[in-house]
Amino acid sequence: MTSNAIRLSSLVAPIFSDVHRAIKHHQYTHYWLKGGRASTKSSYVSIEIVQGIMRTPGANAIVYRKVANTLRNSVVSQCRWAIHMLGVDDLWQINKSTFTLTYRPTGQAIYFSGADDPEKSKGIKLESGYFAYIWFEELSEFNCLDDIETINRSIIRGAGQTAAIYTYNPPKSVNNWVNAESLLPRADRLVHHSTYLDVPPEWLGEQFIKEAAAVKECNLLKYRWAYLGEATGTGGAVFDNVQIRKITYEERANIGKLYDGLDVGYAVDPNAYVVLDYNPALRRVMILDEFYAQHASYDRLADEIKKRNDGRYVTVDSADGGRSVDELIDRGIRAIGARKGPGSVDHGLHWLQDLDAIIIDPDTCPNTAREFAGYEYEQDRWGNFKAAYPDRDNHSIDAVRYALETVILSGVKPVTTRRLY
Repeated sequence: MTSNAIRLSSLVAPIFSDVHRAIKHHQYTHYWLKGGRASTKSSYVSIEIVQGIMRTPGANAIVYRKVANTLRNSVVSQCRWAIHMLGVDDLWQINKSTFTLTYRPTGQAIYFSGADDPEKSKGIKLESGYFAYIWFEELSEFNCLDDIETINRSIIRGAGQTAAIYTYNPPKSVNNWVNAESLLPRADRLVHHSTYLDVPPEWLGEQFIKEAAAVKECNLLKYRWAYLGEATGTGGAVFDNVQIRKITYEERANIGKLYDGLDVGYAVDPNAYVVLDYNPALRRVMILDEFYAQHASYDRLADEIKKRNDGRYVTVDSADGGRSVDELIDRGIRAIGARKGPGSVDHGLHWLQDLDAIIIDPDTCPNTAREFAGYEYEQDRWGNFKAAYPDRDNHSIDAVRYALETVILSGVKPVTTRRLY
């Protein structure tokens, strides 16, 4: 039997068809495939790689896990499953000492490696061909993005020649580097989300579906994390009203009054400027645009603000005694100093918590999205959450407070639209 006799629809869930087309046509370099339990993302990737090698002369693949001793019972077995399900066992040979899977007709191969020491990857050389695929399985096991990039620099060839694929179940904490990185827009990256609900039920079996339903019934938070692949947080999120999604053209066309705020960065802290819409009737803030950069001069700050501001007032952090306000006024910005005082930070954050929704567009405001999503109460050594608001990684959050200062300090709470009985 050959792979041509196999209907791929019997092996790959339809949710991955767009990913397959993107890889086939070299639309991106990086493919981040996240999802919950039994979303079949790893099964899809193994099929994609085996088929791709058989169809593309010179193409090879290398598959990574964080720890080498996890290879045999995970990704090696997964790729052997793909070979078997495609009906091409007789065309592939396994080296049992290195786990290398070799395509007999051409010598192309799938290599496997632990990333215990990312520097070792620099020594990987092919006698012929190139690496068409790099697969990082269980991405969240890796320490940081730097480890991944060290490997990629030694393997990825010119644009479009290599597909770097990353599969993972999102960690609970929004602050985890994997979750934070996936929020940042990159033209060369596709982020894809799948769950068991995208998989034909008969593939999963009745027992799995019953177990998922039972978890959903008794522990919804666990269900959302384990089965739906959501980063549900540690339970200490300051804002439970944040929605990170694209703000539509229709929503942007119907915005009301815009508000602008700037948190001035000192030393290594970034400058954070935001533009937002506040709708009191809907109890909603929509954060529409941002500028976020370290070591930005006043000239650059003024230029970036003018690109996003048509003469509106900008409420500016006044911790430097008003110098930043004066510098921006000299450059044509209608800057006013934030009115800081005892309790103003806590009052502003509490006001934001009372809103029904804080909507942030991750395409135009990636740093603001990251800050709000990852803003969690700190824990003591026993794991108890501290009552105070954390004072870290909150530059865009401060800018939002400054932007809405006149509303917050007016004493007007977000207008409720709920009926009380």
